[in-house]
Amino acid sequence: MRKEKTKVKKDKFETFKNVFFALKIINKCAPRMLVAQMSVQISFWFFTGFVKDVLFLKVLLDLITSGGTFKEYVLLVLLLVASELMATAINCFSDYYASVKWKTFYKKLNDMIFQKAVAVDMGCYENPEFYDKYKRATEIITEDHVAMFAWQFSNIIAGSLTGIFLVGYVISIDPKILLILVVSVFVLFFQSIKGKIDVKKDKEMTPHKRSKDYVKRTVYLREYSKDMRTSDIFGVMHSRFKNAIEHNREIIKKYGWKIAFFETMSGFFGKALPVAVTYIYAAFRFIVKKDLKVSDFSVIMTAMSNLKDVFNDVGDAVADVRKEAEYFGNLKAFFEFPTTVINGTRQADELESLEFKNVCFTYPGADSRSLTDVNLKIEKGETVAVVGKNGAGKTTFVKLLLRFYDCDSGEILYNGINIKEYDIESLRKRFATVFQDYKVFALTIGENVLCREVLGDDDRVIVDRALRSSGANTCVEKLPQKAETVLTREFDEKGTGLSGGEQQKIAVARMFAKDFDLAVLDEPSSALDPVAEYKMYESLVDATKEKTVIYISHRLSSAVLSDKVFVFDGGTISESGTHRELMERDGEYCEMFTLQASNYKKGGEGEQQ
Repeated sequence: MRKEKTKVKKDKFETFKNVFFALKIINKCAPRMLVAQMSVQISFWFFTGFVKDVLFLKVLLDLITSGGTFKEYVLLVLLLVASELMATAINCFSDYYASVKWKTFYKKLNDMIFQKAVAVDMGCYENPEFYDKYKRATEIITEDHVAMFAWQFSNIIAGSLTGIFLVGYVISIDPKILLILVVSVFVLFFQSIKGKIDVKKDKEMTPHKRSKDYVKRTVYLREYSKDMRTSDIFGVMHSRFKNAIEHNREIIKKYGWKIAFFETMSGFFGKALPVAVTYIYAAFRFIVKKDLKVSDFSVIMTAMSNLKDVFNDVGDAVADVRKEAEYFGNLKAFFEFPTTVINGTRQADELESLEFKNVCFTYPGADSRSLTDVNLKIEKGETVAVVGKNGAGKTTFVKLLLRFYDCDSGEILYNGINIKEYDIESLRKRFATVFQDYKVFALTIGENVLCREVLGDDDRVIVDRALRSSGANTCVEKLPQKAETVLTREFDEKGTGLSGGEQQKIAVARMFAKDFDLAVLDEPSSALDPVAEYKMYESLVDATKEKTVIYISHRLSSAVLSDKVFVFDGGTISESGTHRELMERDGEYCEMFTLQASNYKKGGEGEQQ
């Protein structure tokens, strides 16, 4: 019993914390927007629910029953019209101001969510818990939870203010009537339980929504279109889609009857019962006891009807605010998602040396190590090849170097200092990286190369030079708009689609557009044929003179052109040395190189025949 009470108190405390967080985030993204929203609701609720329906009705009926003059009646009506004009003016101005502020709010909140998504550890993108939190965080915007929270919070304030005036007025006529309103308190109780069930239902549905959204996204993306049309994978994806919908249907059925029950009880105690009892009591005083004036009878009936609506609407608003606060709790949890890669403060100077010392690493959730006791050192100006079969640990080596992850043990030294001490941004600025799973974006070729907007002629010169260095200029110069051409036709009918090799050259051009100390090329030629691959490596060697370069590849064209070769096997360095030394050693590297060379030779002979 004590545990249940503790849990209830904890839940209430969390709700208050979430409501406070929601108010804080709304005010941070759009100051005074909530005030404008409340002004809209107050002007509507107070004028309609109290001034026009109760106060004006009371004065009007008293004027009629007491034999007031036509002039007094006209003045009263003019006063009502003036009040309504003022309320409407406040409503219109506040509504316009709030609508403008909403644009600012969504822009800033989107920016905050995007910045957090970009800043979190790379490991988060392999964590389903993170994706669920990310999904729930984005639902704040995509499903209008913020707008609902602001609207219903404003309704609580406006409804409570109107309710206070209505209760005070009813008490001034007959305090006993207030007892009838006690039953309406149950509305808050039932709506609160309903809100909790709604949140629980939505939380259980989140993983299935994410699965459904994944299928919807992949079906129309270009990179999946060929496989969708040439295999049975669409059937599997469609089955996943249907299963996700079916799971969510079961969840809705599971909680639906509970929601319906509490909604029905809320309606009974909030609407039917108070109205019936009030009508009977007022009629008894007016007809039987004859101690209630016509104006008071009419006003009581109207005031109680309005008060009933206020209780119900405020009850709904409280339940909705509590529910929406849970979504802000999801947003709060997303912003507070822990970061294990902690930023340092030291600014990275020009590269002099890079060293891995006894580095070990295991991916989160994995059963075995990806790297074990890796030791290597790279000096300024050296060209290094890191080679090995797929899954040998080469890409993991890059991820640790760029601090996408931190090693479990050992240390990585940049100029003799542990890279954990460096500011991550300043460290990464020293590197130019081409990833194995490179991506091009639906932007212009120039923007894809610079990874930012092309601002002027100086930027265009940088783009042209980078395209020439990567070899991408031969295809770009054939395009009507050259580097201004948008890649893909998703947003521009004049856009273009490039082959895999051409896209990879665009990705490599990003490296040449950057001022760097160390170039890291992770499988930079995976989409190229052997001849184009060798030519690209020759161009890279020429373009990166006096720069430090690390080639990551399971194809060994780069190794011949490198000062050092490190052979990865099973997460460890099995061999190291120059190409000639490793060939003379007649070990694993020699076997790999000989096999690949013979394959290239066979391919060339086949083409000549």
